Amino acid sequence: MFRPAPDSQLAGRICLVTGATSGVGRATALALARRGATLVIGARNPAKARATVAALRRQSGNTSIEALLADLSVQGEIHRLAREFRERYGRLDVLVNNAGARFLERRLSADGIEMTFALNHLGYFILTNLLLKELLTGAPGRVVNVASEAHRLCGGIDFEDLQGEREYQGKAAYAQSKLANLLFSYELARQLDGTGVAVNAVHPGNVLSGFSRNNGWLSWLRHLAGSLAAGELRLPGRAAQGPIYLASAPEAARVSGRYFVDAAEHQSSEASREGAAAKRLWEVSLRLTKLAKG
Repeated sequence: MFRPAPDSQLAGRICLVTGATSGVGRATALALARRGATLVIGARNPAKARATVAALRRQSGNTSIEALLADLSVQGEIHRLAREFRERYGRLDVLVNNAGARFLERRLSADGIEMTFALNHLGYFILTNLLLKELLTGAPGRVVNVASEAHRLCGGIDFEDLQGEREYQGKAAYAQSKLANLLFSYELARQLDGTGVAVNAVHPGNVLSGFSRNNGWLSWLRHLAGSLAAGELRLPGRAAQGPIYLASAPEAARVSGRYFVDAAEHQSSEASREGAAAKRLWEVSLRLTKLAKG
């Protein structure tokens, strides 16, 4: 069967996309592969990873695709993924932090950290920091953090009960983690200003995918029904347009520290633009991850 050759837009560029076995991550990975990127996907499930790599190669006509395995809620596994990536490639041009979930009931990660915060924020924070040297080596490079309009539901990071030990509500914890994505994006962009590495965040919309299925089929169906009723449900290919734009469009390389909905820049909430909160979150994240400063 004839397979079209990848175009050359990202030829020679090395891209890493997390959470790429379904939904927005998979659609983003496919688009980057079709543009000729050397593609690495981060995945948790070995069988899904193998099947996804095979499908992406078949659909894109690009054979330069592989998977690295890690549960991105587990700090040791993120370190291993970064180490394996570094050994194989030594350079990173585009990092798309996409893996995330919503947990309706409070759970702890293997490191004893509330799961929503551990996966949705600290997963981004650790992987990006561990691969900063590779991103700087590949400069001009890009970091794309998949965030959400849900960040507007959170008026600020609750540093006194960051992990919901006193009171936990799944919706609030998710909104706080998405606010953390923006605070992290803006602070990282500030720190990397002038290095050639652009850092931006993007809202993909509510996606027809397996998101929230970890909470059970009934919860997942309610999530889809609510999004459909509100006219907000999108197919993954449509939802991925923002991440694809920020990862590949030539003009997006010249923009950093911004928030996008699809390919259009939007102003995020006032709470997301509080520099003092961003710096405090960075320091707290360093302590929780035991990452050395600098």
